[in-house]
Amino acid sequence: MTPVSSIIAFAAGLLILWLICKLLSFPLKVLWKLIINAILGAVILFLFNLVGGFLNLSIPINALNALITGVLGIPGVILLLILQWIL
Repeated sequence: MTPVSSIIAFAAGLLILWLICKLLSFPLKVLWKLIINAILGAVILFLFNLVGGFLNLSIPINALNALITGVLGIPGVILLLILQWIL
């Protein structure tokens, strides 16, 4: 998956998160917390792949992983690591 399509998938995850929050009428504070969490998760996923290349560890960046990271943030990255280790 190219970096552009990864960014598009991440942006789609953020858009879906924003729409869900709007539909459920979450307070703006909760929405900002979720957005910050998603951005932090994407940055950590990118940095993990950058550093993990030296240790033979990487999480493939595809639409599903970008969506999981975009919605869950840092716990999503940890979930992907656990799933990769188990499977």
